[in-house]
Amino acid sequence: MHSLDLEVLQRASQWLAQGQRVHLFTLIRTWGSAPRLPGAILVVREDGHLLGSVSGGCIEDDLADKAKHGQLPGTPAIIEYGVSRDEAQRFGIPCGGQLQIFVEPLQQPQQLAPMIDALLTRKLLRRSIRLSNGDIRLGEALPGSQPVLEGDWFHSVFGPQWRLLIIGANQLGATLASMAQALDFDVLICDPREEMRAEWHVEGATWLAGMPDDVVLELAPDAHTAIVAVTHDPKLDDMALLEALKCEAFYVGALGSRRNQEKRQERLRLFELTETEISRLRGPVGLPIGSRTPAEIAVAILAELIQLRAQQRDAASASAQCTARFEHACGQASETLLQGRACNI
Repeated sequence: MHSLDLEVLQRASQWLAQGQRVHLFTLIRTWGSAPRLPGAILVVREDGHLLGSVSGGCIEDDLADKAKHGQLPGTPAIIEYGVSRDEAQRFGIPCGGQLQIFVEPLQQPQQLAPMIDALLTRKLLRRSIRLSNGDIRLGEALPGSQPVLEGDWFHSVFGPQWRLLIIGANQLGATLASMAQALDFDVLICDPREEMRAEWHVEGATWLAGMPDDVVLELAPDAHTAIVAVTHDPKLDDMALLEALKCEAFYVGALGSRRNQEKRQERLRLFELTETEISRLRGPVGLPIGSRTPAEIAVAILAELIQLRAQQRDAASASAQCTARFEHACGQASETLLQGRACNI
């Protein structure tokens, strides 16, 4: 399964190539409770067909109705929902929440090409649009950057999808692969055993041929990657872990009891791994919810991944904001210094 954002943008590109009129909506900010995070996107076709989401559903219905009646703006604009309590209740926004949404009319598929390319190549892209005339600027984005309005400009961010590499095509691996896709993980599976490959039937997961250590090396996991070894065979799981613990993956875990994890750590110490690298290993995998069956264990693992993914996203966002404030302060200081020099001339 591709990233939900990628699916949305590719479908919009297809509509535009067919001569359809399309509007792209991006969630900028929320106040109070809101079901989607800033950066969520939605595309609506002129006949009301839509893909994506910026709310729980009622706002999407309203935007689709506006599209069918030609009531959407013809130039980039900002729209808000839930300004009043009555409107919040009418559109099903919980706890009197408020949504601020950027709307952009699209004319040609080429407008979406840079965002689609960024998602496919796992690069961070900052796309800036000027509200007054629709000018577009493209540049690199900082990790953790969020959509923001800055004067007459709206800056949006597109980047790598979260992905999950599963070592082991057993029942747990299959259940985990199916569930993870619903959570917008790009799922990759590795198992060198031919009999496991022959019985694999989970759609949407990408099969990576080869031995686990070679697969991890070739994948070059980044900070948007999680790796979970579930074969319960030390010969396979340990091979993957030897390389996974040295990479940038935000999560590296292996199935097994606490006693098995202690034995695994002792085996890993026989190789060229530092104590810091070994300490990154999570196990037993998943949050402690009393799971026993493959489905319950998969839920526990994904719950832990969601928790860590949110923590990493929040930390990256805070870091990006600090960097932006520092750069802004440096810019102001430079401007002040230049003005002072001009006065002394």
